Amino acid sequence: MTPEGWRYDLDPTRHHRERNWDYRGRGIYHITLAVAERYPLFGRLEGNRAEQAHIELNEFGEQVWQILSGLSQFYAPKGYAIKILAAQIMPDHIHVVIQVLEPLPNSIGHVVRGFKTACTMEYKQRYITDCMSRQSIGCERASGDKNIAEMQNTISSHGTGSAKDITISSHGTGSAKDITISSHGSSSLHNILHFVRIFANTGDSGSIWQPDIARYHDRILHSHDQLQPMIDYVKDNPRRLWLKRANPDLFRIRRQTMVAGIECTTLGNIFLAERPMRTVLQCSRKLTQAEIDAKREDCLAKADNGTVFICAAISEGEKQISRALRRAGYPMIILLNNGFPKPGDPHERYYKPGGEYFNACANGQLLLIEPSQALIESPEVEASVYRKAHDVPHSSPRYRFLALNAIGWMIET
Repeated sequence: MTPEGWRYDLDPTRHHRERNWDYRGRGIYHITLAVAERYPLFGRLEGNRAEQAHIELNEFGEQVWQILSGLSQFYAPKGYAIKILAAQIMPDHIHVVIQVLEPLPNSIGHVVRGFKTACTMEYKQRYITDCMSRQSIGCERASGDKNIAEMQNTISSHGTGSAKDITISSHGTGSAKDITISSHGSSSLHNILHFVRIFANTGDSGSIWQPDIARYHDRILHSHDQLQPMIDYVKDNPRRLWLKRANPDLFRIRRQTMVAGIECTTLGNIFLAERPMRTVLQCSRKLTQAEIDAKREDCLAKADNGTVFICAAISEGEKQISRALRRAGYPMIILLNNGFPKPGDPHERYYKPGGEYFNACANGQLLLIEPSQALIESPEVEASVYRKAHDVPHSSPRYRFLALNAIGWMIET
């Protein structure tokens, strides 16, 4: 069984890396890199409509784009045959699809780390001409915070419009030293201050990138039909961000929500659970393709008459029919098995459903429901599960899937 949210077996010693994959060999990767604290360092979202959405890169964002565009040429003399197939710089993160054409001297992670280091060095050299260490601003965090407050006052007095150098003296417990912050073009001094604070507390090892335990996230292409959807997803990010900002209530995770009298976590249009015509979509794994096709046409006809289907999309038939309903634009309630980030997870704030679920959610045509663990193990659900599968443990996938179906019937009634 793979960890939550991953299609393949992961190596626990390498965090979000596939266990049996050779990261030096040929392959295609979707790499995602996030800025420290998800700060909008590279630019801003522009556009009056979703179809017009695009990222207006600032000066530093343009420089990062140049570094990214030159990766293939930079690494070619070092024996790295790579090609950038698609890339999108967002305000606070970057997506890039990289193809490895020939076996590499080191893993693809070596290339990613080189890119991250180059961007951090460029930022420090361009905006913070004294690459600070703990000694530069004082050895203690408290002293550093005091100096940051002094920097804030100095920066506020200079404003953010003019291009000039500002020198701030540090007075921490270490040796007194001047730190020069340079303002270039349209770059905001308040943006620079944000990373002065980060570098102040991390010294020379400081980075503009998120100090995630995985350092970066990758998705590996395993079949040719995944390539175009992967590239389309990368290019579609500005539109998706525009829709999420325009519909914040539809993309907010709600904990401990009551739906049809049961406690759960939800995301999407909560009012779908109040539609008078609700029914569970459940298909036996023994159905033939002809039987699935017939049931699909029946469900589409019912949806056209106002029925909202509730589905866990477990069996092949359920997956096919729920996909047809989504693509036809009909509303659905989807039951998830561990589908959301855990409370307090750093990714909770930025979570959004993927693929067709995203568009359905933006259109108010989707409600995602993750039942509470207490409900899954409740006597009522347990009794329903054990009528079909005796003595399966609560932790087993079969128990949880049967429990989701039982909860679907509870929502229907």
